[in-house]
Amino acid sequence: MALDRILLTAFRNHAETRLDGARAINLLVGENGAGKTNVLEAISLFAPGRGLRRAALPDMALAGGNGSFAVSATLAPASDLGEPLALGTGIAADRPGRRLLRINGANASATALAEWIAMGWLTPAMDGLFMASPGERRRYMDRLALAIFPDHARISGRFEAALRERNRMLADERGPDRGWLAANEAQLAEAGAALASRRAALVEALAEALALEPDEPFARPLLAYEAGGPLGAGQLAEALAASRSRDISARRTLTGPHRDDLAVTMAGKQAPAAQCSTGEQKAMLVAITLAHAALAARGRASVLLLDEVAAHLDPVRREALFDRLRASGTQVWLTGTEPAPFEGILQEAACWRVSGGAVEPF
Repeated sequence: MALDRILLTAFRNHAETRLDGARAINLLVGENGAGKTNVLEAISLFAPGRGLRRAALPDMALAGGNGSFAVSATLAPASDLGEPLALGTGIAADRPGRRLLRINGANASATALAEWIAMGWLTPAMDGLFMASPGERRRYMDRLALAIFPDHARISGRFEAALRERNRMLADERGPDRGWLAANEAQLAEAGAALASRRAALVEALAEALALEPDEPFARPLLAYEAGGPLGAGQLAEALAASRSRDISARRTLTGPHRDDLAVTMAGKQAPAAQCSTGEQKAMLVAITLAHAALAARGRASVLLLDEVAAHLDPVRREALFDRLRASGTQVWLTGTEPAPFEGILQEAACWRVSGGAVEPF
């Protein structure tokens, strides 16, 4: 078990919503626009970052409210010997751009959440991932890596800060100071190598897990990490130094993990994912999500948010999905417009009906 006693206050269209009695599998049912995805978004804020919609904090506050919102939950212990953890996040009306976080009543940073809980999600907005820009896939890799490596956000932040500084120096009309540039490149290479190593380890672990799965009922993807530069810190520093003239002309850094990509191929037909059908791409995303959920559940509380996923699967794939979710070891939250597609799990799931920002169990 992971999260329970979830309370949304002035969040999106939820003035005050409480969900008690959560189970390993949880279902939210309601019409489009009722507020189901808003609940998932609120839960996703118990991970570092901007949540599953990547929305600005002020946009999450209740329309017509004072501009603040709060989301709280209890993280159940892994065993009867542990103590529950109280989590709370939100914004204050007078500082709407600053996210507040408390763990057991003490102020904490958002990155600290990754030490306690591994969070993953799959939403309809992700359906075009394989045809999107490499930047979208890098962001996807980083979110998956964060659920495996709690320090990933900190390392990514260090790299991004060093990269911004190098690009600023490269764009300086007076030309970069060579001494400062060398010092910056040492920091950039160190953080870049750490970032790349975690991305590579993530893809390798996912690829190994997926290799054990059959080609059906979910299209099995083959994954490959495509590095944007040398993986070692020393080699990356050398590459950065060697590319200074080219980078100054381009006014930006052209080598490093900010150029990484994730290559995905459908195993059954050896076709790049971007060339596969919409249904095949969706099936590969589901396969990656399930493999990642099982990996993330090792050692920490794990939560998986699935927005409108099961309703678009045929009965065979739905039952296969439910079987995999039961065996994943993660707490699952699903949404749908009606209960019928979830008949196979209704007896074991905690079920809520959502309507107009109000939630009631059924």
